[in-house]
Order: sequence, then structure tokens, then C-alpha cells
Amino acid sequence: MSHSLMRRASTVPKPDARPEFPALVPPGSLVEGQLAPARPARARRRHLLVLLSFLCLVLGQTGIAGWYLYQRAADQYAASFAFTIHSETESTGGLLQAMPGLSVLTGSASPDSDILFQYLRSPDLVAQVDAALDLRSVWSGPVRDPVFAFDAEGSIEDLTRYWARMVHVDYDAGPGILTVEARAFDAGDALALAQQIEAACAALINRLSAIAREDRLSHARRELSRAEERLGTARQALTGYRATHRIVDPLADLEGEMGVIQRLQQSLAEELVTLDMLQATTGQGGKTTRKGEITDARITQSQRRIEVIRERIASERRKFGDAAGDRNYARLMGEFERLKVDVDVAQEAYVLSLASYETARAESDRQMRYLATFSQPTRPERALYPDRIMWLLAVAAGALLLWSVMVLGAYSLRDRA
Repeated sequence: MSHSLMRRASTVPKPDARPEFPALVPPGSLVEGQLAPARPARARRRHLLVLLSFLCLVLGQTGIAGWYLYQRAADQYAASFAFTIHSETESTGGLLQAMPGLSVLTGSASPDSDILFQYLRSPDLVAQVDAALDLRSVWSGPVRDPVFAFDAEGSIEDLTRYWARMVHVDYDAGPGILTVEARAFDAGDALALAQQIEAACAALINRLSAIAREDRLSHARRELSRAEERLGTARQALTGYRATHRIVDPLADLEGEMGVIQRLQQSLAEELVTLDMLQATTGQGGKTTRKGEITDARITQSQRRIEVIRERIASERRKFGDAAGDRNYARLMGEFERLKVDVDVAQEAYVLSLASYETARAESDRQMRYLATFSQPTRPERALYPDRIMWLLAVAAGALLLWSVMVLGAYSLRDRA
């Protein structure tokens, strides 16, 4: 068995030995496991197209933009001014108006500044300034600059859009400061434009302030009229009460009635004392005859006076609670006090309304808020716009970006084909 295994092992073929490469390989021949050397680079048509597109789209556009900016674009002068809305502390909301920082935190600061910020970009202001300065002529002066100049044939909507390019507004909501920059192709036009915008803003604030003053004055006048009417009605009711009951002051009349009762009670007490003395003097002690009459006439008269006085006292007392009588002092006093309170309240309301009206009238005579311009517009001496370097860099960056996208897109399509 071992001899058979040995024979099988001797018959198994041996693996071929790895071939050895010659030391020198002839040029142009391929060797197994290696790549042919790269050919030298050379310009192709697509490379020329890429270079030509770069020259046309990037350098060409940048060159054209530079030529236009430095040869055709007209200089623009800028006149600026800054202002805020000054409001004097009024009786209402004085704390918030006296502390602008606190009013900003509470979200109720400078409503006039917000209004002016919107007004400075409104077609209404554009139309007003156009009527005063003829903006179409001012901004369409340089005919050789169709890019930055305005088309004189444009509508008011076109003029409003162009206004946003030539009038820039910066609003600092914290202190409520607005900075306006007006541009024109002439230094004098720029100054006139800035001054006209300032005057229009001041006129708007004055108009809003006048409306507010008139509203306060009208409100105070209406309140005073209502107070006068209320006071007149209360006084008429009190006068009718006095005429109906023929009494001026129930309290004084009541004091008189109480005085009468007190005097009657005093007389009653004196008469009772007199009767006691008569009875003690005569010794009758109130004895009567068989017919039921007191024998002494003086005693009889005293007793009659006592009865009359008591009846009078009872009659006077019934005036205070007799609902059917003309002199029911409980009812009269209740009605009189109600009418007197109405008159007093109406009188106090009238005094307050009159004071409020006088205050509103005094405040309407002075300006409570106005445009405070702390940086006046001045005539510019040097043109600041257009910013040629910024425009040139923007055109170059945009052209380069467009060219890069086009080249990358073309190569992407070529690789997929």
C-alpha cells in the first residue's frame, strides 16, 4: 500500500515555476500585469472651447462692466440727514414716554417713527416730492447712462421702484432714529431732494399732531357739554321739587318743625306743673262733682290747655310719618337728599370736565411732538456712487460662477454620453 501511495505522489504534476522577465523590454511591448505609459498631454477642441468661454463670459463681461462703470456711468451725489420724533411728556402715559428704553421693552415705543419709516417708502411721498422737484427730470439727466438713470417716460410705479434705489432709509428701532440718504446726479439736486424729504416728514408729523390735538380737544368739549347738560337736568329736577312742595330746604323746615314740637313740649310740661300746683292749692286733687265736672274752673282750663297741647304735639309728629300728608318729612327728606346728591355729583363732574377742557385747549396751543433733526442735510462735495469697485467685483464673481456652472454641466453631460 505504501508503494501505491508513492507512485501516486510521483505522478502529481508540479506547479510551473514563475516565468522570469527579461531584463530589457522592447519599446511598445506590453508586459503582463502592467499598463502602457501615458501619452503626453495636448490641447483638444474642448479645451479651446472652455478657454474661449472663460474669456467671453468672465473676462469679457468684467471688461465690459469696467468700461461702462468708468466711462459711461454717471457720478451720484448723496445728501443725508438724521432725525427722531421728540414727544413731550403728556398726562397720559407720561412714564413710558419719559423712559424710551422702558417703552421699547414693552413694545410701545416710537409709533411715529414706525409711521415715518413706512411713509418714506410710500408712493404718496414720491408723488409729493415729484410734484415739487420733478423727479423724472432730476433722475433722468444723464442720457448716456441708461443703467443707473431713470427713464423719463416711466410711470409713478416705476418712479416708486426707482425711489427705493436712490433714497435709502436706515431705522434704528431702539432710540427711534431714522437716517435718510438721498442720491442724485447733481450735488444741488441731492441737497434739494434731502431738504424736500425732511420738509415732507415734518409736515406729516405736524399733521398727525394736529389731528391728535383736535381729537383730544373735541373729546374734552363733548365731555364738557355732557357735564353741563347733566348739571342742568339735576338743577331743574331740584327746582321742580321745591316748586311742587313749596319748600326751599326741607332740612331747615324740619328744624323749624322740631323747634315747634320742643316749644309745645315745654309748654306742656309747664302746664302740667301748673295743674299740679292748682290741685295741691285747692285741695281737690282732681275730685269731681256728681255730674263729673271739676269744681275749680282754673283746674278745668288747665286740663283743657294740656289736652290742646298734646293734640298739637301729636299733629306735629304725624307730619314726619304721614304718607298721605303734604308734609311727610321722611319722604321729603329722602327725595331732597337724592336730588341734592345728583346736583353735587353733576357739579363735581362739570368742574372736572371744565378743567380737562381748559387743559386740552392749552395743550392744543402748543406742539406736543415734532421732528427733531439733529443732523441737517448738507451739500455734497464728492460723488460716492456708484461704487465702481463693488459693482466690478460683483459682476466678475457672478460671471465666474455662471461660467463654472456651465463648464461643470457640459463635462457632466459628456461623461454620461
